[in-house]
Amino acid sequence: MTITRRTALQVGGIGAIGAAALTVPLTQAQASTPSTLATANFPKRFATPLPIPKELPRSTSPDAEASPYYEISELAAEADIVPGLKTTVLGYNGVFPGPTIVADKGEPIRVKVRNKLPLLHPTWGHALHTSTHLHGSASLPQYDGYASDLTAKDQSKTYRYPNSQPARTLWYHDHAVHNTAQNAYSGLAGQYHLHDDDERRLLPQGEFDVPLTVTDAMFSRNGKLSYDDKTQSGLWGDVILVNGKPWPVMKVKRRIYRFRVLNASISRSYRFSLSNGAPVTMVATDGGLMPVAQTVTSWRHAGAERYEVLIDFSKYAPGTRIELRNASNKNNIDFDFTGKVMAFDVTADPVDLSDPKATKLPTTLVPSTAMSLKPSDAVKTRRFRLKRDNNIWTIDGITWGDVIASEYQKVIADPDYDAVEIWEFENSSGGWYHPLHIHLVDFQILSRNGNPPFAWEKGPKDVVYVGEGETVRLIMRFEHQKGRYMVHCHNLPHEDHDMMAQFSVGYKAGDYDANDPIKADPAKYD
Repeated sequence: MTITRRTALQVGGIGAIGAAALTVPLTQAQASTPSTLATANFPKRFATPLPIPKELPRSTSPDAEASPYYEISELAAEADIVPGLKTTVLGYNGVFPGPTIVADKGEPIRVKVRNKLPLLHPTWGHALHTSTHLHGSASLPQYDGYASDLTAKDQSKTYRYPNSQPARTLWYHDHAVHNTAQNAYSGLAGQYHLHDDDERRLLPQGEFDVPLTVTDAMFSRNGKLSYDDKTQSGLWGDVILVNGKPWPVMKVKRRIYRFRVLNASISRSYRFSLSNGAPVTMVATDGGLMPVAQTVTSWRHAGAERYEVLIDFSKYAPGTRIELRNASNKNNIDFDFTGKVMAFDVTADPVDLSDPKATKLPTTLVPSTAMSLKPSDAVKTRRFRLKRDNNIWTIDGITWGDVIASEYQKVIADPDYDAVEIWEFENSSGGWYHPLHIHLVDFQILSRNGNPPFAWEKGPKDVVYVGEGETVRLIMRFEHQKGRYMVHCHNLPHEDHDMMAQFSVGYKAGDYDANDPIKADPAKYD
């Protein structure tokens, strides 16, 4: 389903921002609690076991094509999140987070996504068109979840995922134009795990490979999600959820665990650490394994970033409780309990020590294309400014409204296929941070304000935290696919209003595009 500029205005896109819509930069001072839950319904800390999302089972293929086939439906459902009340969520197969999709490098798969949602959002009333983005995948443009490639109610789209990249933690989420924030906040998100031989050899697997999808939310008195994005600045809730439950607790054995930490909050950034000050071992970033593991005591974690950390619980006596905490960052809004995330309770359960990954922390990991690049490899350097222009969020003065007006032809860059470029992003937004996501590619962070990247960033990335007053330099190879791809802020209210642009790989203006992101394989009615 193609969206026109007129339709975009009608459904609350670029025309929704008035001359005085955006507030002044936020302070970190504690504000009044946004949830209006009764005291009896407000969740307690560490009172709920951590749930682990189920793996999406393979479906029977409707045709003779050999590639593995999966089906998933977007559904409205009632969830048990706050005590004594039901919360309406939009979920893949009706659950939040959605089921985990598991795949192997080198084996392409197909995932049919059916839009079985109501015609309008049950709380906020916007049209529930969707577009599913597999974040971190080098998919063809028509399967990348292009924001204006929409699936309407009772339509479906079969996405093709090549799984050609090294092992990594990806995630799939809604990317519908101008409504991404509210749809993802309502629950349309889930993890996707891509495995390969190196990752299986080096890192814990099975029950010791644990997804942690972290979000924040605010609730109305009746238990429904409430939404206040501070006039498109961002939403900061007072309840922290992990895998869809408030401040859960997990029982752990006395061994090493691997945690795939995804920040799926639509605006909040985190500064994670353990309550006892112990270090964690950082082994993977957005694009997979780092060249060398990094030992850190805390890390800054922007929206949509994925960090894989190892925690060794073998040194703790049974009965020990260790909390995962959040020290926050500039320009969040923090509340009484947003400094707590979840807890780990160490048990006396027997441990199988025959697996060396249970007791040995790795040091040297694996190289990658992105981390092997050198500045001298680059054929071009491009510079972009992230800022507000006339109270609209922009990338170098460009908005998605401009892309729509150009009939989806306007680009901010047109690198050649397989070219290496350096992209520099300057945050001139006046006090907000921007988690900047570049589709298709993995990149290496070369510098931040002229200084080396933080230790936890020394791996392949597809999202970069561009803090207040920061300038980051990134180097990337435009490999895998040709076509048009999005680049945008992953503070999703910023993206929706209207901080998103696109670039093209291997095409120049006027070239025929066989992989047009809207026209090549549009959604169809079931």
